[in-house]
Amino acid sequence: MDRTPELQLKERRWLPVLAPLLPLPVPTPVRFGAPSARFPKHWTVMTWVPGEPLDHGAISRGAHAADTLADFLRALHVEASAEAPIATDRGAHPRNCTGGFEKFFQAVAPKDIAADVRAVWDDAVAAGAWEGPPVWVHGDLHPANVVVSHGTLSGVVDFGDLFAGDPAWDLAAAWVLLPAGTASRFFDKYAQADEAAIRRARGLAAMKSLFLMLMGQNGDRGLPGGKPHWGPAGRAALDRVVKGV
Repeated sequence: MDRTPELQLKERRWLPVLAPLLPLPVPTPVRFGAPSARFPKHWTVMTWVPGEPLDHGAISRGAHAADTLADFLRALHVEASAEAPIATDRGAHPRNCTGGFEKFFQAVAPKDIAADVRAVWDDAVAAGAWEGPPVWVHGDLHPANVVVSHGTLSGVVDFGDLFAGDPAWDLAAAWVLLPAGTASRFFDKYAQADEAAIRRARGLAAMKSLFLMLMGQNGDRGLPGGKPHWGPAGRAALDRVVKGV
C-alpha cells in the first residue's frame, strides 16, 4: 500500500508550474500512473538532474554557490497561488517548533557549544513573524536534496515537502548547505530577508543541523533510516550557525 502518495502527487502537480521559473534544474514528471493490479502504488518517472548529491560531494566555489542559491530562492520565493499546499509538519514560526528542537537538542547537542546553540534558538523564537503573503517554499533543503557539480550548486531535488509560507525555512540553507564565510554574501545577494527573517532562519538552521546530527547518530548505531555520513555534515553546519558565518 502506498502510504505517502501525497508527496509524489504534489510534485506531479506543481513542479511543471515552478520549473520554468527557476534558474537551476529541478525534476519534472515525464510519465506517471495510479495503483493497479499490476503495481499497487502511484509511480512517477522524473527528469534526471545531473550532479552529485551534496551529502556525497562538496562545494569548493563558495561564493558562486552562495550567489546561485540566492538566485534560486529569489525565483522560488514568489507569492504562491491560492491552491498551493500548506505545510503540515513544518513552516511554522520557531516558537511553535520548540518540541522538535528540544528533542534534537537533548539527543545530540555538543556540550562545548550547547549554550550558544540554545541562544541562537531563543533569539529565533523571539524574532518577529513572517508578515508577507505566503510564498513558495521548498521546505527541505539539506545536503541530500541538492546536487553539485564543478564545485558549486547545480540542481535541487525532492520537492515533496513543498508548501506556501515563511521563506525562512529555506533561508536556513545559508548555513546548512553553504561553506563557512558565505552566509553574508548569500543574504546580500538574496536581498529580500529582513532582520527577523534572518534570525528565524538561523534558529531553524540550528534545528536542521541537530536533526542531521541525530540521523548520523542513528546511522552509527545501525538504526533504521539512519545516515552515518550526515553526522559530520550536521556538526559542521551547526558550527557555522553558532558563528553566524
